Amino acid sequence: MGQELSADEKMTLKTAAFGAVFLVTNADPGLRAMVKESYAASGVIAGTTGVVRDALTTGGLPQVSGDSLAELEAAVLPALEKSVALLADRAPHELTNFRTAVIGTAERAAAAVAGISPAEAEMLARIRIALGVPG
Repeated sequence: MGQELSADEKMTLKTAAFGAVFLVTNADPGLRAMVKESYAASGVIAGTTGVVRDALTTGGLPQVSGDSLAELEAAVLPALEKSVALLADRAPHELTNFRTAVIGTAERAAAAVAGISPAEAEMLARIRIALGVPG
C-alpha cells in the first residue's frame, strides 16, 4: 500500500486536476461557458475515491493563474507530470484513479457547452500526454 501524502503533495494533485479544467475552459474561452464547464467537472471530482478524493476535496483551492493560455500550460502540464510521478512512487494503486478523474473532469468540462471544440480537443490531447495516457 502507498504512503499518506503531505499537504504539499495533495496540493500538487489538486493543482494538476483543477488546472486541467482551467486549461480546457481557457482553450475556448467565454464566461458563461467557463461557469458551465467548471460546474460539469465538479461532479467527476465528487465521485473520486481514496487518496485522490482526499487530495481533491480537502483544503484550499489551488492557485493556478496566468495571463495567457501558454502561461497556464507552463504551470499545469508540469503539475500533471509531477502528480503522476508522485503517485507512481507514493501511492501507485491510486494512479489510475487520478488519471481517470483528471481526464474525466477535463472531458466533461470540454463537452459541457456545444460539444468539444477543436481547441479543447487539442488541449485534452496535451493533458493526456502529460498524464502518460495514450490519446
